[in-house]
Amino acid sequence: MNNYPLKLLVLCCALILTSCSSNETEIVDNNPEMSITVSEKSIESDILTLINNYRVNNGFSSLSKLEVIKSQTNNHTNYMIEKNEVSHDFFYQRKEYLTQNASAVSVAENVAYGYSTAESVVNAWVKSDGHKKNIEGDFTHFDITAEKSVDGKWYFTNIFVKQ
Repeated sequence: MNNYPLKLLVLCCALILTSCSSNETEIVDNNPEMSITVSEKSIESDILTLINNYRVNNGFSSLSKLEVIKSQTNNHTNYMIEKNEVSHDFFYQRKEYLTQNASAVSVAENVAYGYSTAESVVNAWVKSDGHKKNIEGDFTHFDITAEKSVDGKWYFTNIFVKQ
């Protein structure tokens, strides 16, 4: 039995009830008939700004947000919270979705948990060779989801795309 529609409805309700509002962005999920509105959290915009500042300061081009990525970062972040562990589970499904729906020719992902500020998570990624490679990679677009679990621990999914 496919519980995806029910899980998506629960996810939407949870996001609406727990999100901090600032900039509203329409997010289109895997289901083309359904769209949800998610408010971007300040920690998310701060992370994206820090990544772009790092890229520019190190001779790389800045990246643009691509809204279609957000459905994938949202889904995966909430999956990690549900499992209570950080992972790259089902990355190839996210990559395939972005290949088909965002004309992506390359996709990479950074995940993290437990960091409480934008600076701390970006610093940790920059100090890790694999994560740093993604931050410095030949990409054109990115987006991120940062979400707190019920026990107050932050989880992060950051996806990079080259179109």
